Amino acid sequence: MKIEVPSVITGQTELNTLPDLSAKEVQALHSADLLTVADLVSYFPKRYEDRRQFDRFPNQPTAKAVCLIGGVIDARTKGFGKTRFYEAIVMDGSGGVFGSGKITCRWFNMPYMSKVIAAGHQVIAYGKVKEASGRLIIDHPEIEVIREDEEEAETIHLNRIVPIYKNISGINRRRLREIIHRVATACLGGDEAPALPFPYEVCGTDRAKDVFETHFPGSEESGKIARRRFALEAFFVLQLNVVWQRTRYLSHNGRVLGKKTTLLKAFYESLPFDLTGAQKRSIKEILADMRSERPMNRLLQGDVGAGKTFVAMASMLLAIDSGADAALMAPTQILAEQHFLTFQKWLSPLGVNLVLRTSSRREEAVDSHGPTIFIGTHALLYDPELFSDLGFVVIDEQHKFGVVQRASLIRQGTLPDVLVMTATPIPRTLTMTVYGDLDVSLLDEKPAGRGKIVTALRNKPKQKDITDFVKAQLAEGRQAYLVYPLVEESESIKAESAILAHGKWQKRLGAEKVGLLHGKLRPEEKDSVMEDFRSGNTKVLVCTSIIEVGVDVPNANLLILHHAERFGLAQIHQLRGRIGRGEHKSYCILLTDSKLPEAIEKLSVLEKSNDGFEIAEADLQLRGPGDVLGTAQSGLTDLRFADFITDTDLIREARALADNVFREDPTLTQAHRLLRPLISQNHETQGAH
Repeated sequence: MKIEVPSVITGQTELNTLPDLSAKEVQALHSADLLTVADLVSYFPKRYEDRRQFDRFPNQPTAKAVCLIGGVIDARTKGFGKTRFYEAIVMDGSGGVFGSGKITCRWFNMPYMSKVIAAGHQVIAYGKVKEASGRLIIDHPEIEVIREDEEEAETIHLNRIVPIYKNISGINRRRLREIIHRVATACLGGDEAPALPFPYEVCGTDRAKDVFETHFPGSEESGKIARRRFALEAFFVLQLNVVWQRTRYLSHNGRVLGKKTTLLKAFYESLPFDLTGAQKRSIKEILADMRSERPMNRLLQGDVGAGKTFVAMASMLLAIDSGADAALMAPTQILAEQHFLTFQKWLSPLGVNLVLRTSSRREEAVDSHGPTIFIGTHALLYDPELFSDLGFVVIDEQHKFGVVQRASLIRQGTLPDVLVMTATPIPRTLTMTVYGDLDVSLLDEKPAGRGKIVTALRNKPKQKDITDFVKAQLAEGRQAYLVYPLVEESESIKAESAILAHGKWQKRLGAEKVGLLHGKLRPEEKDSVMEDFRSGNTKVLVCTSIIEVGVDVPNANLLILHHAERFGLAQIHQLRGRIGRGEHKSYCILLTDSKLPEAIEKLSVLEKSNDGFEIAEADLQLRGPGDVLGTAQSGLTDLRFADFITDTDLIREARALADNVFREDPTLTQAHRLLRPLISQNHETQGAH
């Protein structure tokens, strides 16, 4: 059924006024927040299928999804009870005649598929191929039935690059494509084409034509050019919010700290080693911020083992010397306690008051009346009388905290200077996008005296070889981490768990004490396990990724990561940072039994590089920005054009456009007042990260 549109429409034309759209279809579109023509044509495809040519039917599992065309030779419901599923066997039809290739498509708990797919249908199927019981199978493929009248005629569904949209309940994919095609075509309709406004011109090309090309590209290149235009618009909105926040924050008068450096000099003199050039440079940048009247808002970014903790210590001493309290908030109890022990070792001899606050531990300062350094978890947020004059805030691994938690700690002071730290190297484009309102200090050197880390990928090695290697390192007096992806066994995930592996390793290593650490242990149990490992009473620690940050045991020189394909690149790099912290040569062994070339290629990146920023760039391309940052806090998780996030030039262009807007209209009340609605409510009210 074709879609008719009124002779005159605008971007604000409501979809319920379009003829030939049923009430049910309008309701389905409304449920997806598509109310107007502008909303509808801004519902861009999630991906495309090049239906000018299809993939060959594979003869083995595939690492990536394939797009196949074929005929259904059999379709029926199978199984019993909760395990019932609908199955369709599809034979190769890419040459117009069914060939010898065959794929089984299955849908579990979707009985309505029997009304969609039947024997005799010609279909297009999209999904990853796996092997099960000697058959090649795609579970829950995206499927589309080809109508008989489409085989010869040129349509929007075949013989072209075809848009694939995110599902909208109540309206099938074919029908949605037809509706969008008709409305997008109307947008090109000459003098009476609808206005599809964006409140700021970010590109000189015809926006209506770019809308059409984004939905129905004539070629891969023309589609990419059009998509880049809308990616620029999306990044412009992000940068607009970033610059707005930075402008608002810097409009306040902060407090001046850091004039006195007595404690800092004493700290330097007490160290048995020299700080790196990058550490000294970062401390100077922080000191300049503290002495400025504007409040500091700085990101300290560095690779694992680059020495961020010592920079934080030096900075907090400057605040203490100025008579203000300082606080460091860490995301886990293990990390908070590790920081407390480190601060205690280096700062207690200088007479600095230290307080630890976690959900289960409270350690008070010797002199509760003097300026104090507070270290803790989110427990710092729940004692309103804890601080007498909070002037300096450090938030470690800040991406693991929510916006509200960070703001809550900052508000306990009066415009305190803020230093946020991350040991996760962040690609340049993400730094510009997510942290563009912060000044950045970069630790791009590592302290001297660290042992070399050798990384090796091993596919299906013999267990005896692994055990022998662990025993050899223990015999030399070293310690080992054995990391697993699961705490307990799972029916849905084929991977060994830490709990099950712990018993096996205890048997393999005989008299050696093997510890077990995971997130489901009680806080006091975690403390006991970690203390045994730090002291050397436990030589081997079977654990999950809970050791990713904050665990510092210089004698540990071996990390074996089981089922390594189930971890992200940046996460593995963080885990690898638990070793190589002493003088001994260290080994990171990545174990996998995956057959997928994609997994092997990913893990090979870690064999070739110890550069966290290089690894982060690769991780960004593989997994996207939301996963790399590890949280939805970034605002990038739902970014429609995330595939452009690695385009540094595009991000810079978006930032330049945003900077230009605020130079011309700092409050967005004059020439650019139409942009004000693009400022998110969160950025309207928040004063700092």
